[in-house]
Amino acid sequence: MKKRLTKLASLGFVATMCVGLLAGCGGGSSDGGSSSGKTEIAFGIWDENQRPAMEDLVAAYEEENPDVKVNIELTPYSGGEYWTKLEAAAGGGTAPDVFWINVLHLDSYVEGGILADMTDAIAESDINDAYSETLVQNYVRDDVNYAVPKDFDTNALWYNKEMFDAAGVAYPTDDMTYDDFVALCAELKDKLPEGVYPFVCPVDFQTWYYQTVYANGGWIISEDGTETGYDDPKTQEGIQCWIDLIDEGYAPSAATVAETGSDAMFQGEQVAMTFAGSYMVPEYANNDAVAEKIDCVEIPTYNDIEDNCINGLGYAVYEGSKNKDAAIDFAIWLGSKDAQDIQGESGVVISARTESQHLFAEAKPEYNLAAYTNHADIAYPLPMGGAKTAEIYDLESTWLTKAYTGEMSLADACAGLKEEADALLAE
Repeated sequence: MKKRLTKLASLGFVATMCVGLLAGCGGGSSDGGSSSGKTEIAFGIWDENQRPAMEDLVAAYEEENPDVKVNIELTPYSGGEYWTKLEAAAGGGTAPDVFWINVLHLDSYVEGGILADMTDAIAESDINDAYSETLVQNYVRDDVNYAVPKDFDTNALWYNKEMFDAAGVAYPTDDMTYDDFVALCAELKDKLPEGVYPFVCPVDFQTWYYQTVYANGGWIISEDGTETGYDDPKTQEGIQCWIDLIDEGYAPSAATVAETGSDAMFQGEQVAMTFAGSYMVPEYANNDAVAEKIDCVEIPTYNDIEDNCINGLGYAVYEGSKNKDAAIDFAIWLGSKDAQDIQGESGVVISARTESQHLFAEAKPEYNLAAYTNHADIAYPLPMGGAKTAEIYDLESTWLTKAYTGEMSLADACAGLKEEADALLAE
């Protein structure tokens, strides 16, 4: 995982703190022990789909460390609830001892003094050697390590085999180009039931339009974080191609998607195909209504370029933890081969540890999950713009929705977007 990952690590992976998690979940509020005499650690996570894998990790750690009790505390990610509670808990000295962090929120938490310095512990482990340099560096600021890489996610094209069979149309393939994909949508359009669409195009950055923006030679935020590239014709072309699918009737309106959601539409068999991040695999696989009907392939190339956007999570330790040494030990263990293998074998996410990444693709052999890992080494990391990144993403959604709905042209929407986004970066 070197190539483009290493090259683009210089983007800085900065962002704002949308807000914080789990007030009163144990870490800072605990006296460091329990009635059983064990050291207790609160472990903050946000994804119910990953709870079973996290429970397996906790069980394995507790077996190796019988004097430690790890309590999982789950707060949903949606609506910013996880971050809201984390911020409140950290402000009150009660944040979880160990918690999930993403690269979008790292800088704000570093600036807020919320994250413990894990540099020495990581240096004493095998993490620096067993992980790609980029994934480790994602969580380094001013030569200080603030998290252990947990996982990363890429994107794939999912399709409903039963719908394709009924339409008499051949399934999508790993080697499709964008033009092939459009032709497939055209072939499907008049062969699907009324109200069912070939594809779905939400106003979604990482999973949809960033793929084609990058593959088209466009850009979102400059490497120095001082300006945006929304006015670049190449950037706009990489966005327009998805709007075109809506205009051609190959995808439902932006308003419909905003109300229902692309994942819900796919699982509800309202669309024959969708893009989805690797984190969606557990939800799809556990949906009895569609699990046996669906499969995935690599997303289509654009301009003959493998276009995929990568993101990921890390394990951070709360600076105010009353059990900081135990918390750091747990976080470091979560980066071990044993732990990363447990996570990988669950098939819920792609483990960050290099030698464990293949396990995700092998976990559910009924699906072509190699579509997520085949080209991870040339994926594009999310563009970052310092502490204003989250706000810029919100601006993207606001302005680009105007273009997706036809309220204004994409050029005009991008002009307004650039003006506001550049102003944020200048603050």
